[in-house]
Amino acid sequence: MKRRKFIKNSALATAGLTTMSTMGFTAQSYNRIIGANDRLNIAIMGLGRRLGAYVPPISRKESNVELLYLCDVMKSQREKAATRFAEHLDYNPKLENSILKILEDKKVDAIINATPDHWHGPGTWLAVEAGKHVYVEKPCCHNPKEGELLVAYQKKYNKVIQMGNQQRSAEPSIEIINEIHNGAIGNPYLAVAHYANSRGEVIVPKKAPVPDGLDWDLFQGPAPRRAYTHDTWDYNWHWYGWDFGTAETGNNATHELDIARWALQVEFPNKVMVNAEKRHWPEDGWSMYDTMDATFEFGDDKKTIKWDGKSRNGYNTYGKGRGTIIYGTEGTVFVDREGYELYDRSGKLIKERKSEGGEAGTQLGGGGDISTTHMVNFFETIRGKEKQRSPIDEGAKSTLLCHLANMAYRTGETLECDPRNGHITNSQKGQALWGRTYEPGWEPQQLV
Repeated sequence: MKRRKFIKNSALATAGLTTMSTMGFTAQSYNRIIGANDRLNIAIMGLGRRLGAYVPPISRKESNVELLYLCDVMKSQREKAATRFAEHLDYNPKLENSILKILEDKKVDAIINATPDHWHGPGTWLAVEAGKHVYVEKPCCHNPKEGELLVAYQKKYNKVIQMGNQQRSAEPSIEIINEIHNGAIGNPYLAVAHYANSRGEVIVPKKAPVPDGLDWDLFQGPAPRRAYTHDTWDYNWHWYGWDFGTAETGNNATHELDIARWALQVEFPNKVMVNAEKRHWPEDGWSMYDTMDATFEFGDDKKTIKWDGKSRNGYNTYGKGRGTIIYGTEGTVFVDREGYELYDRSGKLIKERKSEGGEAGTQLGGGGDISTTHMVNFFETIRGKEKQRSPIDEGAKSTLLCHLANMAYRTGETLECDPRNGHITNSQKGQALWGRTYEPGWEPQQLV
């Protein structure tokens, strides 16, 4: 075909397609046709304070995802989420109370699991069993046994499981961790991870009617059943006992301890020592420590990670509300979500890099550029286009440090661990906390 005739025929074909799109399809339908083979259909499970972090990565056209379902056990949460996404999407996701119904839909490719901690493990493995990929918020599991199970489920079903430790996708963090591994501060030997917040007094939970619109039975899910107590479902489940939450260490230390472990290139500790107490409002409803100092020793590596967590004292001991300091034989690095600062051995600043975007620090919920990048990495890993930033075996190792700190607090003992897998070797009380009791019918497969 001569060039001029080819151009003419191509123009006619394009005009015909354009006419079809304007006359035969709605803009919404036409947009769904384009890139359909690469599109991911997703559902969000849990529509609380992390919801804002999911709007940008799901709404951006380049992500090429379709939000099929918004799922939450509280009716008002579903409605608020629908209103929020309506500002960004030209279609309406279905609203659903039960994730169990969504998992039956074969069109769903992936689940975002943003539930309370006790649902993180079970919600993830149920989704994987149903053939879905999962982005699970931190901590990836409620106890060490569930972390081991998630690794086993991933291997068995070959699905992508990514933990929401979004700093793994922060370009400044990736850059400086690589420099540390290449000798920028000599031999790194100590990491101090820290967090300070000024959380206030919480009410003492008392038996109360189940709030209107809440499916309390499904909220409890895998946890043993108990009567509803006032204010439990809305965030305070973090501090009201161990059925649902993992205290501040599971809630926030997961991030900084992950950076510390990544920087030092260590896996499982051989000893865990903790000094933790409830220091503020001794008569309020907060039922566990609010202040913790934890030390993790890594045997043959002769490396140490320390955690300084203050939930209700906002004094920034290290200059910022959260972050990780890595000490080496030839220098020091301070790294957080905003970037990093590299110092030589004398304490002179020799290099720094700031993040180009913004990410929530100690504020509730939030989101930002790092969360968006981390979720996009999840999408692209599913498609085989990127290398996964936070595979579940790495996420489970970092989460285990949080669990071991909590177990040392709960037993009142220094824990000695097997450096090959983190299992407790010296404490029967600690060993008894490795897993948990499930509501009958919610027990997982015994893969490990």
